[in-house]
Amino acid sequence: MKPPAFAYHRPGTIDEALELLADLGDDARVLAGGQSLIPVLNFRLTHPSALVDLNGVAEMDFIEEGPDGGLRMGAMTRQRTAELNPVVTAQAPLLAEALPWVAHPAIRNRGTMGGSLAHADPASELPAVMVALGARFGIYGRDGGRLVEADAFFPGLFSTALEQGEILGEVHLPALEPGSGVAFEEVARRHGDFALAGVAALIELDPDGECRDARLGLLGLGTGPVLARSASAELVGEAPTEARIAAAARVAAAEDASPLGDVHASADYRRSLAEILVRRALVRAVGRARGAVEAGR
Repeated sequence: MKPPAFAYHRPGTIDEALELLADLGDDARVLAGGQSLIPVLNFRLTHPSALVDLNGVAEMDFIEEGPDGGLRMGAMTRQRTAELNPVVTAQAPLLAEALPWVAHPAIRNRGTMGGSLAHADPASELPAVMVALGARFGIYGRDGGRLVEADAFFPGLFSTALEQGEILGEVHLPALEPGSGVAFEEVARRHGDFALAGVAALIELDPDGECRDARLGLLGLGTGPVLARSASAELVGEAPTEARIAAAARVAAAEDASPLGDVHASADYRRSLAEILVRRALVRAVGRARGAVEAGR
């Protein structure tokens, strides 16, 4: 199928893009990598009067270390670029571990970091990773910018905190604390398919080996990325023993996850996957955190 007719605009700067969106109104859509929008257009599930193509806005394509040792990344950064970038590997190892699970290399060559986040698919890897890492999103608007916490950016199914005329401009990832370990786990029908369920895990241990903080981002297990607060509460302040990890995994599946069933998997099957994947991710993340503590980093 072919998309419906639309006007096409290709601004060269952020300011030009924001002016266009203000002038075009509610019926305009932003085009980033196009890996989600173009199929939706071809199936005629949306009928925008205009597209504002951000591929000419070079100032939104960057990766740099933040002043606190974290990471700043422009929304137009290609997923494959981030996957292969040594700064991402060093400063955000959870993101680096998750990116190869995003579709296929051909998709990641075009898909952008911001495009995937703004699309807000509940089965998408990147929103869950951002929630687990405590990311903040820089949003551009004509009246200035604002920062939104990742777990407040995704209010529901395929929806975000972006308001009319705003653009997701950049991603801010905080530096990992000493004694941190991360892990990503996912199950899909085939590698590159949408996830049936997955988890992004971040664990922080103190010098005595007790859990100082735990953040678990679940994907495919709700109407958006789920921050598994109940499971985290099972871990914080305790030594992450095998029994404690198993208990946290059960709580994640029973209390934090709220999966929906579809033609690919039932809600019960997804809930069962949640327990298995959370346990696997926690075992690996805790092992890495203990290694970090022993190494003094």
